[in-house]
Amino acid sequence: MQSLDAELAEARELDTDSLADAIQSIGFECTRCGACCKGYDPADTGGEQANDGAGGEERRDDAGGEERRDDTRREDSASSDADCHDDREPHTATVFPDEVRDLRAATDYDWRDVARPMPYGLQEVDGEQTGETFEWALQTDACGDCTFYRESDDGTGACAVHEDRPLICETYPFSVALGGTAQPMGEAVDEAGQVRAHECEGLGRDISRENAEQLAAALKERAVREIEEAIAVRDGYRPVETEAGEVVVHDSEGAKRPDGSAL
Repeated sequence: MQSLDAELAEARELDTDSLADAIQSIGFECTRCGACCKGYDPADTGGEQANDGAGGEERRDDAGGEERRDDTRREDSASSDADCHDDREPHTATVFPDEVRDLRAATDYDWRDVARPMPYGLQEVDGEQTGETFEWALQTDACGDCTFYRESDDGTGACAVHEDRPLICETYPFSVALGGTAQPMGEAVDEAGQVRAHECEGLGRDISRENAEQLAAALKERAVREIEEAIAVRDGYRPVETEAGEVVVHDSEGAKRPDGSAL
C-alpha cells in the first residue's frame, strides 16, 4: 500500500477527462430518493452501503435543491418522525472543518448544529461517548437523518444547503481508487478505470458530458482534500487523555472540542 504522501501525489495527477469518461461509462442521475441522506436499518444493505463512513449524495444543479439559507431547524424529537426507530443507524458523512464554517455561514447554525464528532473510535463510558476521533460528520436529527435533509409529502428528497453541500455529498455515489485502495464508502457495486461506484438507485442512468465533467472535477478535489486532511492530522496529532463524557476531535487544524473550539 502506498504512503499518504505518494497517494497525494497520485491524486493531484488525476486526469479529470478520464474520470469523466469513467463516470459516463457507469452512468448516473440523482433520483432524489434520499437514501444516502437518511439513517438506515442495519438489516437494509442498501442503506448501509450509502452510510458506511462517508454517506453523502450527488445532487446535480438541475436536481432541485432548496434555498441556500434555511434557518428553520428540524424538530429534534422522535415524536415528529413517526417512522423513527431506535435501532436505526445514523447517516454518517465526513465534512471538512472549512466546510463546517461554510455551512454555518449559509445557515447561521452553531457548530454543533452542523457537525458532530465522527463516532468511529469513540467508546461508551457511563452512558456517554468518550475518547478521541479524527473526523467530523454532518449532524443528524433524532431519526439519524442528515440535519439538512428535507422530504416532501411524495417522498422526494432535497438538500436545504444544496449550493453549499460538502464535497462528499457533491460526489456521492462515486469515489476514486488510489494506491490500490478505494476511499472508505463501503463496497463498490461498479467500477471503471479509477472510479468506483457505490450503492445508489441512480446508477446506470444517462449523464451529460457537462455534468460528468463537473462531477469529475469535484471528485478529484475531494480525493486531494481527503488525503491532505489525513496528512495534516497525522503530522499534528498529539494524544489527549480524555475522561468520561469528554470527546476530542483531531482535524487538520488541531485538537478541538465537540463545539469546534480549539482544545
